[in-house]
Amino acid sequence: MRTGLLISMLLAVQPCVAAEVSVAVAANFTDAARDIGTMFEKESGHRAIISYGSTGKLYAQIENGAPFELFLAADSERPYRAEQQSLAVAGSRFTYAQGKLVLWSAKPGLFKDAELYLRQAHFHRIAIANPKTAPYGLASLQLMQHLGLWEKLQGKVVRGDSIAQTFQFIATGNAEAGFVAASQVRAWQDGSAGSVWEIPQAYYAPIDQQAVLLEKGRDNPTAIAFLEFLKSDRIRAVISAYGYGLK
Repeated sequence: MRTGLLISMLLAVQPCVAAEVSVAVAANFTDAARDIGTMFEKESGHRAIISYGSTGKLYAQIENGAPFELFLAADSERPYRAEQQSLAVAGSRFTYAQGKLVLWSAKPGLFKDAELYLRQAHFHRIAIANPKTAPYGLASLQLMQHLGLWEKLQGKVVRGDSIAQTFQFIATGNAEAGFVAASQVRAWQDGSAGSVWEIPQAYYAPIDQQAVLLEKGRDNPTAIAFLEFLKSDRIRAVISAYGYGLK
């Protein structure tokens, strides 16, 4: 069904009452989700209440009964598990974005040869998200293992609870550099991208970010409309503009 038609039907069914949908969103998608939520509200008159966090922690909340109706994860594993555990509506899962990992520093000109910078390890701290709860953290670990540098660098690693906290470690100078999502660097408001290495995607497992309709949202037309809105060509263009790949 076309997104515009679906939202028109939603407005016809609920012409006078502004409805809501509760959405759990992976931290790397914060800026894009804010824009998409605003666009959805303007077009439909209904509101997306968005909660951000690491994918692992959000999933733990879902398992423990959190009232989320949609889950926009930073991986495919947790949405799949949600379906398998009957926490999500079977067949509603799809890839809304493909994540890209970068090595980033807020300081311009910090490195030209990023692999050499990592191998020399003249920095005091390098930031990654927690590999156990954050898919971008897992990708960071895979990257360092691919380069044979994990043993050398792990003593300098500082871990953020989420990719958002990891980004803050770097932005504030608490870590000279670190591994974050390309989308975060795109949204950086300092007027400078700093130093960036776009890491070859062959160096880590694909980051397929999947969305799924949770059981708590099964009967909420606003939840279904938001999920369809996410699939529209216009919103896919927004996602691409934030630096994500598309399937």
